[in-house]
Amino acid sequence: MTDIPLDLGPQARIVARLAGAVTDEQLADRTPCPDYRVRHLLGHLTGLAVAFRDAARKDLGGTTDTDPTSTVPDVGPGWRRELDEALDGLAEAWRDPRAWTGTTRAGGVDLPGEVAGAVAADELLVHGWDLARATGHDYAPDPAALAASHALLTAAAEESGGAGNGIFGPVVPVPADAPLLDRTVALSGRDPGWTRPGGIPSTRP
Repeated sequence: MTDIPLDLGPQARIVARLAGAVTDEQLADRTPCPDYRVRHLLGHLTGLAVAFRDAARKDLGGTTDTDPTSTVPDVGPGWRRELDEALDGLAEAWRDPRAWTGTTRAGGVDLPGEVAGAVAADELLVHGWDLARATGHDYAPDPAALAASHALLTAAAEESGGAGNGIFGPVVPVPADAPLLDRTVALSGRDPGWTRPGGIPSTRP
Protein backbone atom coordinates (compact mmCIF):
# COMPACT_ATOMS: atom_id res chain seq x y z
CA MET A 1 0.00 0.00 0.00
CA THR A 2 2.95 2.34 -0.45
CA ASP A 3 1.33 3.97 -3.48
CA ILE A 4 -1.72 5.30 -1.61
CA PRO A 5 -1.83 7.75 1.33
CA LEU A 6 -3.94 5.50 3.56
CA ASP A 7 -5.45 2.02 3.53
CA LEU A 8 -9.03 2.36 4.79
CA GLY A 9 -9.38 -1.41 5.14
CA PRO A 10 -8.27 -1.75 8.79
CA GLN A 11 -10.69 0.92 10.04
CA ALA A 12 -13.50 -0.44 7.87
CA ARG A 13 -12.99 -3.88 9.42
CA ILE A 14 -13.11 -2.40 12.93
CA VAL A 15 -16.44 -0.74 12.13
CA ALA A 16 -17.72 -3.99 10.61
CA ARG A 17 -16.83 -5.93 13.78
CA LEU A 18 -18.61 -3.38 15.96
CA ALA A 19 -21.69 -3.50 13.75
CA GLY A 20 -21.64 -7.28 13.76
CA ALA A 21 -21.93 -7.26 17.56
CA VAL A 22 -25.04 -5.05 17.59
CA THR A 23 -28.11 -6.88 18.84
CA ASP A 24 -31.63 -6.27 17.59
CA GLU A 25 -32.50 -4.94 21.04
CA GLN A 26 -29.85 -2.22 20.70
CA LEU A 27 -31.19 -0.77 17.46
CA ALA A 28 -33.39 1.71 19.34
CA ASP A 29 -30.66 2.80 21.78
CA ARG A 30 -29.37 6.36 21.87
CA THR A 31 -26.05 7.39 20.35
CA PRO A 32 -23.71 10.37 20.77
CA CYS A 33 -25.47 11.83 17.70
CA PRO A 34 -28.58 13.50 19.21
CA ASP A 35 -30.80 12.85 16.20
CA TYR A 36 -29.69 9.24 15.69
CA ARG A 37 -30.57 5.99 17.41
CA VAL A 38 -28.31 3.00 16.71
CA ARG A 39 -30.42 1.95 13.73
CA HIS A 40 -30.05 5.41 12.18
CA LEU A 41 -26.29 5.39 12.78
CA LEU A 42 -26.00 2.02 11.06
CA GLY A 43 -28.07 3.31 8.16
CA HIS A 44 -25.81 6.34 7.92
CA LEU A 45 -22.70 4.15 7.92
CA THR A 46 -24.14 2.07 5.10
CA GLY A 47 -25.00 5.13 3.06
CA LEU A 48 -21.67 6.85 3.56
CA ALA A 49 -19.77 3.66 2.73
CA VAL A 50 -21.61 3.41 -0.59
CA ALA A 51 -21.19 7.12 -1.29
CA PHE A 52 -17.45 7.16 -0.63
CA ARG A 53 -16.99 3.91 -2.55
CA ASP A 54 -18.55 5.59 -5.56
CA ALA A 55 -16.58 8.78 -4.90
CA ALA A 56 -13.37 6.76 -5.08
CA ARG A 57 -14.48 5.23 -8.36
CA LYS A 58 -15.51 8.67 -9.69
CA ASP A 59 -18.92 7.08 -10.27
CA LEU A 60 -20.82 10.27 -9.60
CA GLY A 61 -24.59 10.34 -9.33
CA GLY A 62 -27.33 9.80 -6.81
CA THR A 63 -25.14 8.21 -4.15
CA THR A 64 -22.54 10.99 -4.24
CA ASP A 65 -24.86 13.95 -4.82
CA THR A 66 -27.18 13.48 -1.84
CA ASP A 67 -26.82 15.72 1.20
CA PRO A 68 -26.51 13.25 4.13
CA THR A 69 -28.42 15.64 6.40
CA SER A 70 -31.47 15.75 4.13
CA THR A 71 -33.07 12.66 5.70
CA VAL A 72 -32.70 10.46 8.77
CA PRO A 73 -31.27 7.14 7.54
CA ASP A 74 -32.51 3.77 8.72
CA VAL A 75 -31.83 0.08 8.22
CA GLY A 76 -33.89 -2.72 6.73
CA PRO A 77 -33.96 -6.48 7.39
CA GLY A 78 -30.76 -7.10 5.40
CA TRP A 79 -28.70 -4.33 6.94
CA ARG A 80 -25.90 -6.56 8.24
CA ARG A 81 -25.06 -7.93 4.81
CA GLU A 82 -25.54 -4.55 3.16
CA LEU A 83 -23.21 -2.78 5.58
CA ASP A 84 -20.54 -5.48 5.33
CA GLU A 85 -20.61 -5.32 1.53
CA ALA A 86 -20.56 -1.52 1.52
CA LEU A 87 -17.57 -1.36 3.88
CA ASP A 88 -15.68 -3.96 1.85
CA GLY A 89 -16.42 -2.02 -1.33
CA LEU A 90 -15.30 1.25 0.24
CA ALA A 91 -11.97 -0.19 1.37
CA GLU A 92 -11.29 -1.84 -1.96
CA ALA A 93 -12.16 1.26 -3.99
CA TRP A 94 -9.72 3.44 -2.05
CA ARG A 95 -6.90 0.95 -2.62
CA ASP A 96 -6.79 2.18 -6.21
CA PRO A 97 -4.21 5.01 -6.41
CA ARG A 98 -6.43 6.78 -8.95
CA ALA A 99 -9.06 7.29 -6.25
CA TRP A 100 -6.74 9.76 -4.51
CA THR A 101 -6.20 11.92 -7.61
CA GLY A 102 -8.31 14.40 -9.53
CA THR A 103 -11.66 15.66 -8.31
CA THR A 104 -14.64 13.71 -7.04
CA ARG A 105 -17.83 14.35 -5.09
CA ALA A 106 -19.39 13.22 -1.81
CA GLY A 107 -22.44 14.56 -0.03
CA GLY A 108 -23.05 16.84 -2.97
CA VAL A 109 -19.70 18.59 -2.44
CA ASP A 110 -16.88 18.53 -4.98
CA LEU A 111 -13.56 17.58 -3.38
CA PRO A 112 -10.01 16.71 -4.41
CA GLY A 113 -9.63 12.94 -4.34
CA GLU A 114 -7.09 13.04 -1.53
CA VAL A 115 -9.38 15.16 0.64
CA ALA A 116 -12.33 12.86 -0.04
CA GLY A 117 -10.24 9.90 1.10
CA ALA A 118 -9.36 11.69 4.33
CA VAL A 119 -13.02 12.55 4.90
CA ALA A 120 -13.94 8.89 4.39
CA ALA A 121 -11.37 7.89 7.02
CA ASP A 122 -12.76 10.52 9.39
CA GLU A 123 -16.33 9.31 8.91
CA LEU A 124 -15.32 5.73 9.70
CA LEU A 125 -13.24 6.82 12.67
CA VAL A 126 -15.77 9.11 14.33
CA HIS A 127 -18.86 7.02 13.63
CA GLY A 128 -17.00 3.94 14.78
CA TRP A 129 -16.56 5.73 18.10
CA ASP A 130 -20.25 6.65 18.08
CA LEU A 131 -21.23 3.03 17.56
CA ALA A 132 -18.85 1.69 20.18
CA ARG A 133 -20.08 4.15 22.81
CA ALA A 134 -23.74 3.57 21.96
CA THR A 135 -23.42 -0.21 22.28
CA GLY A 136 -21.00 -0.34 25.22
CA HIS A 137 -17.91 -1.68 23.48
CA ASP A 138 -14.27 -0.77 23.83
CA TYR A 139 -12.86 1.11 20.84
CA ALA A 140 -9.33 0.88 19.51
CA PRO A 141 -9.34 2.52 16.06
CA ASP A 142 -6.75 2.04 13.36
CA PRO A 143 -3.85 4.39 14.25
CA ALA A 144 -3.41 5.59 10.67
CA ALA A 145 -7.11 6.45 10.34
CA LEU A 146 -6.99 8.20 13.72
CA ALA A 147 -4.04 10.34 12.62
CA ALA A 148 -5.76 11.23 9.35
CA SER A 149 -9.00 12.13 11.11
CA HIS A 150 -7.23 14.29 13.68
CA ALA A 151 -5.32 16.16 10.97
CA LEU A 152 -8.49 16.79 8.97
CA LEU A 153 -10.52 18.00 11.94
CA THR A 154 -7.67 20.15 13.26
CA ALA A 155 -7.38 21.89 9.89
CA ALA A 156 -11.15 22.46 9.79
CA ALA A 157 -11.13 23.97 13.28
CA GLU A 158 -8.22 26.25 12.40
CA GLU A 159 -10.01 27.39 9.25
CA SER A 160 -12.94 28.53 11.38
CA GLY A 161 -10.79 31.50 12.37
CA GLY A 162 -10.66 30.66 16.05
CA ALA A 163 -14.44 30.46 16.34
CA GLY A 164 -14.19 27.04 17.92
CA ASN A 165 -16.14 25.36 15.18
CA GLY A 166 -15.27 22.23 13.26
CA ILE A 167 -16.81 20.29 10.42
CA PHE A 168 -19.58 18.85 12.59
CA GLY A 169 -20.15 21.63 15.09
CA PRO A 170 -18.59 23.43 18.06
CA VAL A 171 -15.36 21.86 19.30
CA VAL A 172 -15.61 20.41 22.82
CA PRO A 173 -12.76 21.64 25.07
CA VAL A 174 -10.45 18.89 26.36
CA PRO A 175 -7.02 19.00 28.05
CA ALA A 176 -4.08 19.42 25.70
CA ASP A 177 -2.59 16.18 27.02
CA ALA A 178 -5.78 14.15 26.52
CA PRO A 179 -5.44 10.95 24.46
CA LEU A 180 -5.40 11.52 20.70
CA LEU A 181 -8.74 9.75 20.29
CA ASP A 182 -10.38 12.02 22.86
CA ARG A 183 -8.94 15.11 21.18
CA THR A 184 -10.14 13.91 17.80
CA VAL A 185 -13.64 13.13 19.04
CA ALA A 186 -13.77 16.56 20.72
CA LEU A 187 -12.80 18.23 17.44
CA SER A 188 -15.81 16.53 15.85
CA GLY A 189 -18.09 18.26 18.36
CA ARG A 190 -18.58 15.24 20.61
CA ASP A 191 -18.01 14.89 24.33
CA PRO A 192 -15.33 12.20 24.78
CA GLY A 193 -16.92 11.33 28.12
CA TRP A 194 -20.28 10.42 26.60
CA THR A 195 -21.67 7.06 27.74
CA ARG A 196 -24.91 5.34 26.85
CA PRO A 197 -27.78 6.27 29.19
CA GLY A 198 -27.95 3.82 32.08
CA GLY A 199 -25.29 1.65 30.49
CA ILE A 200 -22.01 0.32 31.75
CA PRO A 201 -19.32 0.13 29.04
CA SER A 202 -18.64 -3.45 28.01
CA THR A 203 -15.35 -5.06 27.05
CA ARG A 204 -16.97 -7.30 24.47
CA PRO A 205 -15.19 -7.27 21.08
